[in-house]
Amino acid sequence: MLISSEIQESLQKSSWIRQMFEEGNRLKAEFGEESVFDFSLGNPHLPPPDGFVDRLREIVNGPQDTIHRYMPNAGWPEVREKIAADLKRRDGNDWKGSDVIMTVGAGGALNVFLKAVLNPGDEVIVLSPYFVEYVFYVANHGGKIVECPTSEDFAPDPEALLSCVTERTRAVIINSPNNPTGRVYTTEEIQIFAEAMETASERIGQPIYLVTDEPYKKVTYDGVTCPEIQSHYSHTVVITSHSKDLGLAGDRIGYMAASPNIPQRQELIAGASFANRTLGFVNAPSLLQLAVADCQELAVDCREYAENRRLLIDHFEAIGLEFVRPDGAFFLFPKTLGMDDVEFVREALKEKILVVPGSGFGRAGHFRLSYAVPQSQITGSLPAWERLVQRLKSTQSDGEATLR
Repeated sequence: MLISSEIQESLQKSSWIRQMFEEGNRLKAEFGEESVFDFSLGNPHLPPPDGFVDRLREIVNGPQDTIHRYMPNAGWPEVREKIAADLKRRDGNDWKGSDVIMTVGAGGALNVFLKAVLNPGDEVIVLSPYFVEYVFYVANHGGKIVECPTSEDFAPDPEALLSCVTERTRAVIINSPNNPTGRVYTTEEIQIFAEAMETASERIGQPIYLVTDEPYKKVTYDGVTCPEIQSHYSHTVVITSHSKDLGLAGDRIGYMAASPNIPQRQELIAGASFANRTLGFVNAPSLLQLAVADCQELAVDCREYAENRRLLIDHFEAIGLEFVRPDGAFFLFPKTLGMDDVEFVREALKEKILVVPGSGFGRAGHFRLSYAVPQSQITGSLPAWERLVQRLKSTQSDGEATLR
């Protein structure tokens, strides 16, 4: 074997998204891009807002004598202060620049946090369905994922959380708006969940970190807003990226921030800053740090996402697909008409529709699609969705008739 058994196993676990990507390329080469409807990847395609582009140009065209040098591993101090000021504006807490680490996206932030806090065998609870990369991030640092189921409508379940907590529980990752469901947790749901976190921490005799992974926070619909989770639970670590809200997925810029209500947070920040260096990130990209620092209140124009969402929701309701209406992000997570989700995905391929089975996200019987695609792909796919559902329902009806 040319690669480690751990990586081999990880490749197998993540194979569905990879397979869909490769199959999509094959189908596009054979039938043409306009005939293939690839909803498999959450790849934001909207351009960054003009304010960000203007700021980046200003930096690139300005003095270059210092901005390309090494810096503190946690990032430029003036950038961290601006991030802290934005956090303070949002929740009223007394954030300082020293509470913030600039990172290589949210993925980088999660990895430096986990490296800083996990001992081998420690457990990290994730609410299922969940972003599949959490499994690999936790494994990177010797930890173990514990899946905590959510309700039928994907709400966090405080009783389920309490049943999952053990003496080895180190952190809980919460993701709202959620990938893959688009679910936004309400203030009431967060408050009840935070109370369960307090109870669990008291039970095991040490605080459990609540990690709020929120790169979709500004991508919401119909006037929905996301609660400031750090206002409800003291030991909260805020993690985000600007991949979605500023349309910078390929630029890899984000941050980790430890709540001012964590008594010994500077120990956590020091550990995570050290991990930022030793994991090979060293520091977040300098130009991107400087650019996003002044763009914290900007966001991409989400109207196209909203229209894509409306088109799919209206069509899916009309053809009889069941789903929980997403309030944020750019995903739908419908049920698979009662059939195995892997089989559903294979049947969808026959209509040149590429989606991902829900079992890959910890919730079988569903499939995920991303509507961060050009609107022409949405409208072009509608007849294919109708053919797929009609064919599967007809097959199911024939099977029931045969059984009778």
